[in-house]
Amino acid sequence: MTKTAHQGTLRPHVVIVGAGIGGLAAACRLAHIGADVTVVERHDAPGGKMRVVASPAGPVDAGPTVLTLKPVLEDLFAALGESLDDHLSLKRLPLIARHFWPDGSRLDLWDDAQKNLAAIHAFAGAGAARQFAEFSARARALFEGLDGPMMQTASPTPLSLAMHCLSRPKLVAAMGPLSTLAKSLTSQFDDPRLAQLFGRYATYVGGSPYNVPSLLSLIWQAEVAGVWAVQGGMHRLAQGLAKLAEARGARFHYNNHVARIVTNSDGVSGVTLACGAQLSADHVVFNGDPRALSVGALGAEVSQVAPQTRDAARSLSADVWAFAARAAGPELSYHNVFFRADPKPEFDALANGRRVPDPTLYVCAMDRGGPEPPPNVERFEIIANAPPLPAHEPEVTECKKRCFHTLAGFGLTFDPIPDGLTTPREFDRLFPASQGSLYGQSPHGLMAAFRRPTAKTKIPGLYLAGGGTHPGAGVPMALLSARHAVETMLSDRTLRWPSRPTVTRGGMSTGSAPTAAAPSVSSRS
Repeated sequence: MTKTAHQGTLRPHVVIVGAGIGGLAAACRLAHIGADVTVVERHDAPGGKMRVVASPAGPVDAGPTVLTLKPVLEDLFAALGESLDDHLSLKRLPLIARHFWPDGSRLDLWDDAQKNLAAIHAFAGAGAARQFAEFSARARALFEGLDGPMMQTASPTPLSLAMHCLSRPKLVAAMGPLSTLAKSLTSQFDDPRLAQLFGRYATYVGGSPYNVPSLLSLIWQAEVAGVWAVQGGMHRLAQGLAKLAEARGARFHYNNHVARIVTNSDGVSGVTLACGAQLSADHVVFNGDPRALSVGALGAEVSQVAPQTRDAARSLSADVWAFAARAAGPELSYHNVFFRADPKPEFDALANGRRVPDPTLYVCAMDRGGPEPPPNVERFEIIANAPPLPAHEPEVTECKKRCFHTLAGFGLTFDPIPDGLTTPREFDRLFPASQGSLYGQSPHGLMAAFRRPTAKTKIPGLYLAGGGTHPGAGVPMALLSARHAVETMLSDRTLRWPSRPTVTRGGMSTGSAPTAAAPSVSSRS
């Protein structure tokens, strides 16, 4: 182990490239157990894709809008000797989402099984309610059966999953290995609206229901177990994690860009910033799109990392509006989805790099979902799926028509109609080498999960964390990726330093464990 340049101690120095959620969680864990941590972030604030924009009504989320898989976040705080509730105010949203169709039908889904059965019975009849109950049981079995061998495992393999499934034939049947999500849902639901609704969960990982494996129906189980809004906006989570890391000694350098990850014959030796400054490091955690490494954006020395991402198909991007306005029309919940009549033409267009004029739209009404009436001017985020870096980037006026004319067809109008729009081209600028994709490489195909890069790389001392690595996109998965990166780093037996004493609840001073194994998340936050 080498001495770090600026501390002159035997504490290993870890440089984390990127202050997205994966990088922040890794910084917290590593600083807590005694590492000398430096985080370098190209933007002016922490959060990565957990973006926020200013508005007359206050900060507006322009990325993830809610927290799910809450136990994963609770595990991080517990590993730090902290309580989540002491740092963040979370509001559970009993109404998961309100769904609208052009024919005037509407369906609310809840975090309560009996309320959902009643709602679907009223929406589509007794047969649909029975089919929904069977679908929910299948999704729950998938989530509980795959959580351990896939999400909670740092480097899953097809063989390890096959061995896990050998003694669980019902799990294999529930996976439907030869079926896509759309095909599976069509066979499970007579009402096409329900197949469309649950097929939309493919977009949560940047995919099309016509191409992702049917096992992704497990996303429903994760969501029905609980959805939380962060009071003040999701960016408060990023700010909170940055403060926790800083309190444990981590240093953050914002508006700094890492131009190169430096190696020597032993592995990683540091990073070079765009300004020319050099930081020595015993270990580097890269919290960015792994494709940036493979295409040489961080130097030729690390271009052998994640080679599968170089030419792999990319996941979807989005057109994102984040703004404040007065709204009129149908009563909104916190989460709202306005469906087009037939989903397939839109996904066909996206697959060919195009957009349809009347897309399905997600509307987050950030000031709804509580007992208080919303203010006159509210905060909104609207998302339409878009292809990554399309050949034709439409003008803002064209995007306005696609979005706001479509919503006006449902009776929903905004005053004023905003101009601020983030497109795939802007996402590519914000997150280099991503090609505008928001979820890394494509999730299409049964083996997609095994093609995703894992925490460990071929270069000693270099580790990956973030939504582009295993176990995938989304805030909870990025948190898990950070845990995998730190655990892998420790298991490589290259980090040896005494754990920092911490005061646990109850007042006893103790040395903290390097990491705490996350609980099997059978209820999702």
